[in-house]
Amino acid sequence: MKYYVVIPAHNEEAFLADTLNSILRQSLQPQKVIIVNDNSSDETEAIINEFTTLSPIFLKLNTTSSEIHMPGSKVINAFNKGLAILDEAYDFIVKLDADIILPDNYFERIAYIFTGSPKVGIAGGFIYEKGSDGNWKLNHPMNKNHVRGAFKAYSKSCFKAIGGLKNAMGWDTVDELLAQFNDFEIFTDDALHAKHLRPTGHSYNEKAKLLQGKAMYTMRYGFWITFIASMKMAWKAKNWKSFIDNFEGYYTARKEKEPFLVTEKQGNFIRNLRWKSIKRKLL
Repeated sequence: MKYYVVIPAHNEEAFLADTLNSILRQSLQPQKVIIVNDNSSDETEAIINEFTTLSPIFLKLNTTSSEIHMPGSKVINAFNKGLAILDEAYDFIVKLDADIILPDNYFERIAYIFTGSPKVGIAGGFIYEKGSDGNWKLNHPMNKNHVRGAFKAYSKSCFKAIGGLKNAMGWDTVDELLAQFNDFEIFTDDALHAKHLRPTGHSYNEKAKLLQGKAMYTMRYGFWITFIASMKMAWKAKNWKSFIDNFEGYYTARKEKEPFLVTEKQGNFIRNLRWKSIKRKLL
């Protein structure tokens, strides 16, 4: 299968070379890798230049945006700029973070999944992060059927059906909900262990704390699903202030009549899907 990779990169000099080397080691090589240098002020561009001389698969795109790392908007803006210079001669497309080391067979396995299961629309492995003891440990997902935004692979048909990636907080949840709305499945492979070099969320700006609740509003979760999801997030993070932040974000978005990310029909589907999942876990 043919595939393209788009990597948004903002001040990633500490990690980018490791990520790009892991792509060079792939048993199934991509046709193109677009590295979007998003307003970097460090040596990110120099590292990109080095790799473009190593292999013709690497292509650089310089772009300018805010230096503030706000979840959703910054990274997807950069991704979409990279996507815009690609053609459509691919079987699947990958949004990859610039601080990930992939196992050498990662994309071969992803291609195998898409080939063997045409109903699968989004596929990926699991994130491992280095603990204080020096060992790589699974970053426990809230949902083991969720593919993390750091390395999401989309079949071409699914990517087209969901209309690409939403430029908003919650993009890596709404994509999977819309994939299921369009009768695609999500597949996570326990055998694929990707190393995440920067602990999750460390680069997020303080202003982002209300965005999770806003995302739940714009995905049409409604009050009770937002309540349950917020409680679960706060319990997992052992941070009960995040529960309050979520509801402040939710009610602020409702008061300001933020535009929804999904249609009313899609919202009904999403709420039904969420309730089924909640009831299944309670039984």
